[in-house]
Amino acid sequence: MNSEPTYQGQCFCGAVQFSVSGEPVAMGYCHCQSCRQWSAAPVNAFTLWQPEALTVIRGADNIGSYNKTPRSSRKWCKSCGGHLFTDHPEMGLVDVYAALVPRLAYTPEVHVHYQETVLHIKDGLAKLQDVPVEMGGSGLSMAE
Repeated sequence: MNSEPTYQGQCFCGAVQFSVSGEPVAMGYCHCQSCRQWSAAPVNAFTLWQPEALTVIRGADNIGSYNKTPRSSRKWCKSCGGHLFTDHPEMGLVDVYAALVPRLAYTPEVHVHYQETVLHIKDGLAKLQDVPVEMGGSGLSMAE
């Protein structure tokens, strides 16, 4: 019997439904311009998962995709335009937007791409210039 926690999520209209199981690899906030434009917000709350943790339960044929760069493939619902997740092939992870998994206890650990921030947040969390070394970045910290 599988005792891993499973969290349900869906797009804005519910046409696409999915689940993620286990626990995320990382949780935090992204301040890069691409995430800000995509989310129409000053910062994007992310949860990163191993790709096999994500299962599309309904509406797989209703998922659109856009690649601005080879580093990310952003997914959305073709019916309502609701954002779903972003595949990060170079990192081998998928970002399931924190707002879409409401039962997950969101506990952010880090701010990434903080050199691009337009909203300074003083919360005591690490502020990285880009991303951690293990994810292909410099791992350099910045002041709050």
